[in-house]
Parts: sequence; structure tokens; C-alpha cells
Amino acid sequence: MSASTSTGQEAVAATPAPKIGFVSLGCPKALTDSELILTQLRAEGYDTSKTFAGADLVIVNTCGFIDDAVKESLDTIGEALAENGKVIVTGCLGAKSGANTDNLVREVHPSVLAVTGPHATQEVMDAVHQHVPKPHDPFIDLVPAQGIKLTPKHYAYLKISEGCNHRCSFCIIPSMRGDLVSRPIGDVLNEARALFEAGVKELLVISQDTSAYGVDVKYRTGFWDGKPVKTRMFDLVAQLGELAKQHGAWVRLHYVYPYPHVDEVLPLMAEGLILPYLDVPMQHAHPDVLKRMKRPANGEKNLERIQAWRAVCPDIVIRSTFIAGFPGETEAEFEYLLDFMKEARIDRAGCFAYSPVTGASANELPGALPDEVRNARQARFMEVAEAVSIDKLRSRIGATMQVLVDSAPALGRKGGVGRSYADAPEIDGTVRLLPPEKASKTLKVGEFTRARIVAAEGHDLIGLPI
Repeated sequence: MSASTSTGQEAVAATPAPKIGFVSLGCPKALTDSELILTQLRAEGYDTSKTFAGADLVIVNTCGFIDDAVKESLDTIGEALAENGKVIVTGCLGAKSGANTDNLVREVHPSVLAVTGPHATQEVMDAVHQHVPKPHDPFIDLVPAQGIKLTPKHYAYLKISEGCNHRCSFCIIPSMRGDLVSRPIGDVLNEARALFEAGVKELLVISQDTSAYGVDVKYRTGFWDGKPVKTRMFDLVAQLGELAKQHGAWVRLHYVYPYPHVDEVLPLMAEGLILPYLDVPMQHAHPDVLKRMKRPANGEKNLERIQAWRAVCPDIVIRSTFIAGFPGETEAEFEYLLDFMKEARIDRAGCFAYSPVTGASANELPGALPDEVRNARQARFMEVAEAVSIDKLRSRIGATMQVLVDSAPALGRKGGVGRSYADAPEIDGTVRLLPPEKASKTLKVGEFTRARIVAAEGHDLIGLPI
């Protein structure tokens, strides 16, 4: 090799790749958008920067659902502009209009380089290319088959659709993310398989409305592995369960509306093919409040459905979210909600005090309640919800449960932290693992262990690895 050739190659190798700073705000659905963008950036040879100042450009994936999220997003954009100066904005806030302009982000931060709405990977990449040219052809470098993930290696979110066909009066998501668009079932299953093969032990299925999967394409028959598979929730979940079984992994369902056809999935839970866990955003129980909310549900039928689910699968854990202090909510309607909570015994429940969202039709409803009433009702709801949850957690003392380990310093010799099937990451409780009694017993992040539940503290369980 000649000296000149060697020097040339060293010069090429020494050229640093452009660095992109990235911030992902909001829900898991936004997180999967971020993962797609990061995967494409990595495929094209860009590096990522852990600081705004050290990046050639910063991308901020925003949330615009409630006022606090809007403020957090706008503050983050401002911080990125102050420290870097070159900022691209994407996500739900990018689709919101301002008071005086067509775009809220540009109204507040006119110096941003580009603004896109959600699920806009190509538009974001086009803006990146314009301001920080890509270093090389994407076919030169390889990325992991599962893409770039922002979650720990042992769990991942699988987004099966975008948008929503409902027009709930408190929600502006359809105006930002559009109507329901289901992903082709073959693409979803291919992504799931790649994730399992990469070592994912828990797959969290997400969308705006998981139980509506396939409605937009009239449950069209697709193909996967040469076999016909309907674009339908039950068929998708059944296939995901079989894939998970091959890899000793979990499948967890989120954002499931309580439609009648969801009942078909319960036998899959009872036989252990998918986790007996449903995240069902009910929002309220009183039929009049649900009507004002324009929710596709009925409180009385929800109670009957939950009881039927537990008859088929006694181990099922149900998590839900509710709104207290919705416009026009009477004390009697709120008491009805509390009675529902006591009877339905929702395992995990969160509650928001109603907050007006710019652009939501609920803002025009009569009977807006004072802040102190809304906040007081939220606190009263959480007292009931926590009493139910604590009672349910205490009933697990003495049971042996399978736990997915999330943290285990020093191989768990001093204990660790994990989750049972009843605990979704970030939103539910955990299982705090005590140091194993046997010196030979170790814990490893991303692997399962059996634990005997010895106590319950707050929203968490205490388990002894066995």
C-alpha cells in the first residue's frame, strides 16, 4: 500500500459523522415515531449527540395534547434554540395552529428550521438533509434489524395504526394525527418478529384505538409468511401471541376500547398466549357524562363487560384512565363514577382533573366547574382508586409470580427491580426484588425470574427471588 493511499484512507476515516441531537416528548406513540427517525438517521450515517451544544442540529419531537405538554414542548424548543440554534420540530404540536398564525410553533419560535406534524419521518429527513447533508449512501452501513429503539433492549412498543375515528369532545388528537390508518398486518408481524429475534421480552402493542385495528380497510386479508391473515385485532393478537411463545416473551395490549369483539381476546389471555392485562381508557362511567364526552362506550355495559372478562380470565388486570370535573358533571354523576370504581375494582387507575384543551369542542359545553372543584374531585377519585389498588396488591402476598427484571446491580446480589404481568413500564407499579437467599441465584436485566411476594408497599410489591 502506498503512503498516499494510506493517508487518504486515514483522512476519510477521521472525518467525524454529523451529530444530531434528539428529544422525544409525549406518549409511546410519539416514541415510536422518534425510533423511526433515529433508525433512518443511523442508516444514513448520522451520529447522535447527548447535548444540544454538541450537535450539528437538534430535532424535537413534541406533544400537544394538554396545556402542560404544550408548555413543555415549547420550552424544550426554546432551550434547544438557545443552546444550538438549529432546530427541527416534529410531532403533534407541529400540527397545532396558533392564535395569529397557521402554526403555533412558528408563532412562538419563528427561527426554527422546519416544522412537521406527527408520523412524518420523510419530511423530517428532508429537512435534515437540507441543513446537515447526509454523510454517505444508506446502503453502505447496516442498522439492527429491529431499528433504533429508545426503550431498554428487553421491551419495545409496537405501533399498529395511526390516527383515530372517534371525535371525543375533550380530545384534539384526530385533528393532529388524522383518522385511523391501520398498518399492513404483514409489516406489523415482521417488525414484531425482528424485535423478538433481537431479544425483546415484552412487546407493548399501542395505537390510538387498538381494538379498531383494521376497521379502515374493512378487515382486509393480508399475507404473512405466505399465509392469509386478516387485518383484525383478534387475528393480529393471536399471531403475536404465537410469536411471543416461540421466544418466551410477553405481549401486552394498550389503548383497547371495550368493544364487544374484544371479548374474543380473553380466551387467548386465559390460555397464556398473551398477558391477561388490558389498558382500557374509560374516562367516566355515568352515561350522561359519556354522552357529553362523545365516548363510544356505556358505563353500565362496561361494568357488565369487565365482569364477563373476569369470568373468562380471573387473573386479568385492568388499567384505565378517568376525567374528573368534566363540564356539567354534577355531584351525583361524580358519585356514580366512584360507585363504579368500587364495583368494577379497576386494578390500576389514573385520573386527570378536567383541563380545557385549545381546539376541543368540550370547551363550548355549559357548566364549566371551578378549578377547586375539579381538583377536589380528582383527589377524591384517587382515594377510592388507591384503596382498590392497595387491596388488590395485598391479595397477592404469598403468591409466586413471574417477574421481568428491569434493574439488577451486581447481578442482583443486593436485589433489583422488575415487573409482573400486572405492571406496564413507566405507568404502573413495580416488584422490588430482595437479595436472593441462595448465593447461586443471580438476576439479569431483560430476563425473567420467579419471585415469592412477601409484602406490598404503596403501588409496589416486594418479592423474594426463588
